[in-house]
Amino acid sequence: MTDKQRIYLFDTTLRDGQQTPGIDFSVEDKISIAGLLDGFGFDYVEGGYPGANPTDSAFFAKPRTENASFVAFGMTKRAGVSASNDPGLAALLQASGDAVCLVAKSWDYHVKVALGCSNEENLASISESVRAVIEAGKEAMVDCEHFFDGYKANPGYAVACAKAAFEAGARWVVLCDTNGGTQPSEITEIVTTLIADGIPGERLGIHAHNDTGQAVANSLAAVDAGVRHIQGTLNGIGERCGNANLITLVATLALKPVYADRFAISISKDKLEGLTRLSHAFDELLNRPPATQAPYVGASAFATKAGIHASALLKDPRTYEHVPPESVGNFRKVMVSDQGGKSNFINALKQRGIDVAKDDPRLDKLISIVKEREATGYAYEGADASFELLALKTLGRVPDYFTVNSFRVMVERRFDAMGRLRTVSEAVVKLSVDGKEMMSVAEGHGPINALDIALRKDLGVYQSEIEDLELVDYKVRILNGGTEAVTRVLIESADGTGARWWTVGVSDNIIDASFQALMDSITFKLMKNRELAGKVAAE
Repeated sequence: MTDKQRIYLFDTTLRDGQQTPGIDFSVEDKISIAGLLDGFGFDYVEGGYPGANPTDSAFFAKPRTENASFVAFGMTKRAGVSASNDPGLAALLQASGDAVCLVAKSWDYHVKVALGCSNEENLASISESVRAVIEAGKEAMVDCEHFFDGYKANPGYAVACAKAAFEAGARWVVLCDTNGGTQPSEITEIVTTLIADGIPGERLGIHAHNDTGQAVANSLAAVDAGVRHIQGTLNGIGERCGNANLITLVATLALKPVYADRFAISISKDKLEGLTRLSHAFDELLNRPPATQAPYVGASAFATKAGIHASALLKDPRTYEHVPPESVGNFRKVMVSDQGGKSNFINALKQRGIDVAKDDPRLDKLISIVKEREATGYAYEGADASFELLALKTLGRVPDYFTVNSFRVMVERRFDAMGRLRTVSEAVVKLSVDGKEMMSVAEGHGPINALDIALRKDLGVYQSEIEDLELVDYKVRILNGGTEAVTRVLIESADGTGARWWTVGVSDNIIDASFQALMDSITFKLMKNRELAGKVAAE
């Protein structure tokens, strides 16, 4: 079928996802996640609420996406104030970005209780705010908050709110199941009625919450009824029970014929094969283990124990697999005969510009090393640079820029000259660079900072190359209990080119784990410098 209708994918991880209990994104977190989303191919990336807090204001200081539309979120203007004089709306219009998503009340109960204005004033606020966004040269969309509850309470007013946004020129009128209690059959009926009432499906979107476990089902029901825009979050994070899971929705829309034969999405086949990696990398950034039974991308999504299922699966995977696991970058796991993984490794290497033959024995060696390391606690989905270094070292392509002969860290608690109690960290690193041995000593704010300073204090001939290297994030996860626990450390680095990368270290000693990640960060930086120089020379 050639005439496929387009479904537009809108990610609100950085805004609605941040409502998740226990999650509080820093500016650096947001930059990293925006890069993941933009690189994967989503149509829209909603960044947050500029002007509402320092983090979002700093994040919107400049554009954060190259391909996706970068979206600011905020309220429609207040009743009794003109659009040109509303400070909240002004912050949205002045923020960097391509589009503005306005949240509007569409339940008359909320208009009265939350806004304290008349129904007519709320309709005017919607229309005037949409027109102000369009006049500012940005794409306008409106999230009709509590639309389905509002429709069930007063259908005429809920429809009037949606029409006010549509008639003012909003590109998307998004119907929100804010409380997450609407059932799929209700979604279908209400959306169908709204389209029949004059708002075309190609201007409608759905924003579903997961309070009855049906956010994905409700989103698909809305698509079946005619909407062409879906909002959700990575791995379904969000307040209370979460939002519609875009990971699951992307795979279903792309791989299930009932949708794939009728609709087109922005995610290419190659990008779809990175879906598992995207999901796991995001969990690593959240410093939490990926859900093993997550649809499509979980470690158990294509796992089968010994017995009749495994026997049938080995004869024909279609007997117990609804889609090929490699189509989403996952792999089959049969307990009696662990298969696969090779094609996933080849694809992961190819995406990093590393070509290796399927029958190359070094590929088998790499797979073996990765599996052994993962068994001890390493996780490479969220540590792209460490994985690339490991792959290149196994293939014999990474030079030894420097060798660390030893390091020592001392932590001393003492009184200073003013009689104040202080804890001082000092690190000593002995290394060899280009045949020359050297030693560096440094103090820092804690043992890891001291080690970082000492390691980067003198790299001999390479010192000038790491002047713009910056460590921007540091995450620690305890993998088992007790004071002897194994620790995984993730470090995010950046440099003057704007590039960012993650490295990983694992040990029963947190300092050792950190040092592994630090060394990988520097090695990757030196390797990247040479790749960049090679590209410039070629041009």
